[in-house]
Amino acid sequence: MSDHDTEHRHLYLVDGSSYIFRAYHRLPPLTNPEGTPVGAVYGYTTMLWKLATDLDQADGPTHLAVILDASGKSFRNDIYPLYKANRPPAPEDLVPQFPLIRDATRAFSLPCIEEQGLEADDLIASYARAAAAIGWDVTIVSSDKDLMQLVSIGTDGVGTIDMLDTMKNVRISIPEVTEKFGVGPELVGDVLALMGDSVDNIPGIFGIGPKTAQTICEALKIDNARRVNQLTDAEVLAIREYIDANLTVEGDLRREVTMNIKRLMDLGCYRGLRHRKGLPVRGQRTHTNARTRKG
Repeated sequence: MSDHDTEHRHLYLVDGSSYIFRAYHRLPPLTNPEGTPVGAVYGYTTMLWKLATDLDQADGPTHLAVILDASGKSFRNDIYPLYKANRPPAPEDLVPQFPLIRDATRAFSLPCIEEQGLEADDLIASYARAAAAIGWDVTIVSSDKDLMQLVSIGTDGVGTIDMLDTMKNVRISIPEVTEKFGVGPELVGDVLALMGDSVDNIPGIFGIGPKTAQTICEALKIDNARRVNQLTDAEVLAIREYIDANLTVEGDLRREVTMNIKRLMDLGCYRGLRHRKGLPVRGQRTHTNARTRKG
């Protein structure tokens, strides 16, 4: 068997979209001699060059790719039209820089991957899981909380997945995820589903805050094999009892909270959209005398 066949593979997946917006907001407006905005291009390439240099000096990757968000909407907008509706469009002076950034990435001889209808997170998650499944280690260059549910320790021929936060120059493994969310990576999607995500305009369950979501998930030992919407009647009763003991919620709203947990969507392997229509928005009062104490 050749050395190439026995070489350990380590794939780095760079969240290019986060690099772009970080570069845009950190640098003053710059233009080239023709007047085209290039500040984000300059900042992006500087960050990418630094990453490549740092990795070359360390135990770097055998494979590396940059993943970008494609323009337009994703399939999540078909499921929930208000997905990310709270976000403004990309700044006018950033839009003409997107093609230049793609060209600059390829000038590094790096794959620049995007797919219409999908987000960078979807592609990163798919590549990470596929590579780990054949024994490759994977490092996701990002600090995106949604991607933290992918973090894992490899066993039985499956590779390890970790993250690299280049802003803080720290690695994110299972202990770091647990410290941030109070649960392991396998429960991160469920915690976010229960509490919602205002960044993406995704409603959670009314009355459920971070600590309550963590407690519910841990108490029920929800895992990837069984989603929240598959709860048994006994488990729903346990949730109702937990709400009775820990939330001050009146009348019909108390029943609504419990039943909305029962109706929570099947979050799937990668749960980028954590919402099903009909659930009340966290923070929106559906009962005039309702009071909550979030966990």
